[in-house]
Amino acid sequence: MANRQLERIWGDSEANKDELHPCRAQGGRDQLRPARPESVLMETIAAGYRSGDKLLSSTYIAHIFYVMEYGKDAKMKIEIIYEDNHIIVVEKPVNIPVQEDRTGDLDLLSAVKEDIKIRYNKPGNVYLGLIHRLDRPVGGVMVFAKTSKAASRLSDAVRRHAFDKEYAAVVRGKPVYPRSRLEDFLVKDKQENQVYVTEEGVEGAKKAILEYELLASSGDLSLLSVNLLTGRPHQIRVQLANIGFPIFGDQKYGSSVNKPGQQIALWAGQLGFQHPVKKEPVSFKSFPPKEEPWKQFSAYLK
Repeated sequence: MANRQLERIWGDSEANKDELHPCRAQGGRDQLRPARPESVLMETIAAGYRSGDKLLSSTYIAHIFYVMEYGKDAKMKIEIIYEDNHIIVVEKPVNIPVQEDRTGDLDLLSAVKEDIKIRYNKPGNVYLGLIHRLDRPVGGVMVFAKTSKAASRLSDAVRRHAFDKEYAAVVRGKPVYPRSRLEDFLVKDKQENQVYVTEEGVEGAKKAILEYELLASSGDLSLLSVNLLTGRPHQIRVQLANIGFPIFGDQKYGSSVNKPGQQIALWAGQLGFQHPVKKEPVSFKSFPPKEEPWKQFSAYLK
């Protein structure tokens, strides 16, 4: 399937295959770039190009370029923010799932397990507890448990809402109120993977609460700091879109104002909790990439 997908994008000529093969590229590793520009692939994604019945994901495309740059046996680079015997805190890259899903794309949980296995030369399977999640297109700070005891205690802290989770979001428009608290009831359509604001009492509806602060505005964009008080699927994206301020690049909840191919500007910037063993408060930060639209607000992202 992978070869057929590549052939349908790049053509099936021997010349085009050479362009994709890092060992055949001319000029050494520094020149490992396809003759056709990356914009062709980005436009392909934006147009919803399909190979068979499967949409070519941005993760798959990114993997193509990663392999071209570093070779077919290269592993995902894991940015480790903190690690001890009990927990590991990492920066989740954008556009990869936290755990394995039906796409079969490389996921963060598996990548971190593999990283630990290699770095510590561990035989057999590596234990790693999944404590919380981020939406696939969202990047930022995440914690995993390295022992079952740490996993149990951290999971309990999540249930008690004892995790401090702060996000940075660039939204379309400028909120009227510089600070606000949003309380809604959300229901998820699991078949469509879509979340909706609904009324209290609707079957499956769960209460969602967040607080936001307006940090800065630039043109028709605004930077918000969001304190997530509950952890519902797609919560920040849905609640902000519901009050008329969809997140930049959000293709699901802001398709009417965002262009296909734009990366969602939502980032998990800070995570705080009580260490599961040391019993002391810990807090970790991660910063968005220095690219648009984040660059417009670089002075506030420190």
